[in-house]
Amino acid sequence: MNLLIQSAATLHEVTRRVCQLLLGMIFIGQLAVVILRYVFGIGFIELQDAVAYSFATLVVLGLPVAQALDSHVRVDVFRSGQSPRGQLWFDRFGIVVFLIPVFALTIWWVWPDVAYSWSIREASAETGGLPGLYLVKSMLPLACALMILQGLAELARSLGSHAHD
Repeated sequence: MNLLIQSAATLHEVTRRVCQLLLGMIFIGQLAVVILRYVFGIGFIELQDAVAYSFATLVVLGLPVAQALDSHVRVDVFRSGQSPRGQLWFDRFGIVVFLIPVFALTIWWVWPDVAYSWSIREASAETGGLPGLYLVKSMLPLACALMILQGLAELARSLGSHAHD
């Protein structure tokens, strides 16, 4: 169980840093696109694609980061009136019944599209755009797998620290 928790913590830190890097790239890239377009009258499709790819990656990789930081949206209508022990059980229930199955089904659902995208080495739909759209599409099942791992680590952590519950 410790290996699971440590692995999730390491992957969380790597993912968090990737998200920070992507955020900086998006800011600088979009600023450059705007300056090039509106100051110099130059369109730069590759840079626009890079910003879009970075944003898409940031959004999906932000999911497991938010989960790990407990800053995700949750339905507190049922959870708010409960004791800390009740909230812990409610969280465990949510991980087992909702988080793991939903993200596992999402992986199963998107896998054929991602595999097809890889098989044709899908690129940008824009003329002169960037190749590698298949890499961006691969972020969705990766993020889902990270969500499942994070959920399992939270479950293991809660069971380890509250074994009497």
